[in-house]
Amino acid sequence: MVAGSVSRRQVFAYGGGAAAALMLGTGAWSAGNAFAAPTLRGDPFTLGVASGDPTSDGVVLWTRLAPDPLAEDGLGGMEPKPVRVHYEIALDERFRRIVRRDSVVATPELAHSVHPEVRGLAADRTYYFRFRAGSALSPVGRTRTTPAPGDSPRELKFAFASCQAWQDGYFTAYHHMAQEDLDLVVHLGDYLYESGVKTNKRGVVTAPKFHTETVDLARYRLQYGLYKSEAPLREAHARFPWIMTFDDHEVENNWADETSENDEDPATFLLRRAAAFQALYEHAPLRGAQMPKGPDVRMYRRLRYGRLADFTMLDTRQYRDDQACGDGTSADCAERFDPARTLLGAAQRDWVTRGFGSSTARWQILGNQAPMGQTDQDPGSGVTVWTDPWDGYVAERNRLLAEADARGVRNLVVITGDRHQNYAWDLKRDYADPDSATVGSEFVGTSVTSGGDGADLTDQGRTFLAANPHMKFFNGQRGYVRVTVDRERWTSDFRVMPYVTKPDAPISTRASVVVEDGVAGVQV
Repeated sequence: MVAGSVSRRQVFAYGGGAAAALMLGTGAWSAGNAFAAPTLRGDPFTLGVASGDPTSDGVVLWTRLAPDPLAEDGLGGMEPKPVRVHYEIALDERFRRIVRRDSVVATPELAHSVHPEVRGLAADRTYYFRFRAGSALSPVGRTRTTPAPGDSPRELKFAFASCQAWQDGYFTAYHHMAQEDLDLVVHLGDYLYESGVKTNKRGVVTAPKFHTETVDLARYRLQYGLYKSEAPLREAHARFPWIMTFDDHEVENNWADETSENDEDPATFLLRRAAAFQALYEHAPLRGAQMPKGPDVRMYRRLRYGRLADFTMLDTRQYRDDQACGDGTSADCAERFDPARTLLGAAQRDWVTRGFGSSTARWQILGNQAPMGQTDQDPGSGVTVWTDPWDGYVAERNRLLAEADARGVRNLVVITGDRHQNYAWDLKRDYADPDSATVGSEFVGTSVTSGGDGADLTDQGRTFLAANPHMKFFNGQRGYVRVTVDRERWTSDFRVMPYVTKPDAPISTRASVVVEDGVAGVQV
């Protein structure tokens, strides 16, 4: 492709066919010529089933028909024809008490994925679901609706995770997560990595089709097929509804709006972004509101859990200014303090702050991709930080936290991925002021596999603890964070494993860190 030869309008047109086909997969459109009883070679449900974005009366369901999900053309072993997919929802796992039967149409334009949005269910209730295509029956999924908007549930139990580089280890964490007693799961990004994969730490040598960088739609589909070949990941998806967003690696490392890390022509990069977003939609339990429109997708959204908690999911990639001072580590980057710089974009930032003022929830949970709190790497008098996370956008961080404080947010808790380490720390109105007020708490969760086995307390961890007095806990192992929230307190259990480069690692709780209702900051 010739650099600069693709206009933004043409990139939007890239997603036009998929956008039209999307209506079939949501159940909003019915195709009379869809094959009701297709001839399918092999099991079409190799990628499993999932549900997501639960509300008090419904949920979105997901599957993708792919008897050969690692087919090099990205079509999953399916013929380029529409297929009718039936689904059932029941109150019991054996489907003796079925409450809903319906069908949707899977199209080749969306890799035969479907996303039926189910409404009219009872609040705060567990349901079971399954799909059928022709004579093939999917695995059974389990999901749960949220409490009614005016209800005050006793507690909320969820886990959050991020960063699962396939080549770095086994997805054992998800097997353990699937055994937990949870209401939902939040995934904070880096569901896959865009880099080519030749070998992994299990000693597996992949086929040449996986060796190239992931840049086009067929290759992104192939990468998702590789990641979803992991049984523990499918197990956790089938067990709980997920709330998902993306960080950078679903597209490219450290991208910022239309700017590629490798200074790729913006129009060419937008084509890549459009392909990445479409593949993400095809493989995730996302609603029609998250329908990609070419290179754009509305991923920031709010989900309520009765009057107990609001989940405000952020998008810290699509609207940001390019990273300050060349995107790296800096001790003297004045640009990062520029009040005009934005990580969220004006529209998203205003939407977040309006939510602070209008919410009646006891706990405000921000689903965030890269650490919000300051990560000083200099235990001396200086301050050295990375400029990709919120440390590169200091004025906007201070403005957001000040707004939460001014609007009387009762309990602000930020949950974050990205860093491949576990932190618990206080959020300060201004980290440059030692006497600045604590206005919230942040829990940074480690990776599922990225970075390999990890260690409990590393040299870098010791440096962070010395340089950041607001940091109360550090751990560098792999796993996820299990959260229990009630009316009096929030408890984060850091669930960690001793290794991921070998199978069947045990899991344990390394630490439990608490936030008390009405008391800003973490208590170890």
